[in-house]
Amino acid sequence: MGTTATEIYREARDLLQELGRNYAKAVDAFVWPDFGERFNWAVDWFDAIARGNERTALWIAEEDGSEARYSFDEMARRSDRVAALLASHGVCRGDHVMLMLNNQVELWESMLAVMKLGAVILPTTTALGPAELTDRIDRGEARHVIVNVADAHKFDAVPGDYTRFAVGAEVPVGWVAYRNAYDLDVPPAVHPGTAPSDPQLLYFTSGTTSRPKLVEHNQVSYPVGHLATSFWVAAKPGDVHLNISSPGWAKHAWSCFFRPVDRRGDDLRLQLRAVRRGGAAGADLPRRGDHVLCAADGVADAHQRRPVGWAGATPGADVGG
Repeated sequence: MGTTATEIYREARDLLQELGRNYAKAVDAFVWPDFGERFNWAVDWFDAIARGNERTALWIAEEDGSEARYSFDEMARRSDRVAALLASHGVCRGDHVMLMLNNQVELWESMLAVMKLGAVILPTTTALGPAELTDRIDRGEARHVIVNVADAHKFDAVPGDYTRFAVGAEVPVGWVAYRNAYDLDVPPAVHPGTAPSDPQLLYFTSGTTSRPKLVEHNQVSYPVGHLATSFWVAAKPGDVHLNISSPGWAKHAWSCFFRPVDRRGDDLRLQLRAVRRGGAAGADLPRRGDHVLCAADGVADAHQRRPVGWAGATPGADVGG
């Protein structure tokens, strides 16, 4: 029997983990893995390490003191159920699915679910209005949308023949209740047969001129490409990784989704007031997160955290110094 995609991925990940932060050796020894004819990160990697794994995969700590934790095994099973619900309403391999959710468990489980079906994720910020959504539904060729009930009204003015899934209690008429997924008893998701070159993510760029540009990523460009990013972050198994990126932007996928799980550290979205409670070993913040970090009670001494990463311009001396 040949080497599986899981084993190939693990070998590449383990090599970078063993090298720690020795950049010169990593450049010399690391080779991008070749998975052959098929690869699906959600099935070949996440599910492979998640089944039966009771360690925390996602820890959401809110500013009001509430929090929720989900194990790797829970996330695997929850996403199986969501995948089954989506499939029962016509979501198929290759379909484009718009996800417009906040940092909530449904975001992580729906990303996994869409991947397990071989469908394509179209991440979208909740800040958009009907006009911008119309443009993205059209140019992104979205056939399905998953949004919170609070944002469902925005789609009243968005034309198109697309399936509508609503997260929340009071689901509008014409929308599928996302919560119905939790009533399903389903087996583990099967491999959808995606090839490494098949699309996985469609991101709209920020757009400095004219309209935002649509950028496609395949089944390996982010999941495998960010093995290099996980080497830079240097998270270890069991670490808590802090990230405050906003959903809908590419950095959210890098820092909240792929690279913490690549390293099998705890995947974490944690509000800053809860850093001390969470005991974050590393942090990864967008530009202008520095002044918030300095102002947060008890966490101004950020250099005591092992690695701290920033996206954009250099942070202020009170943090980076």
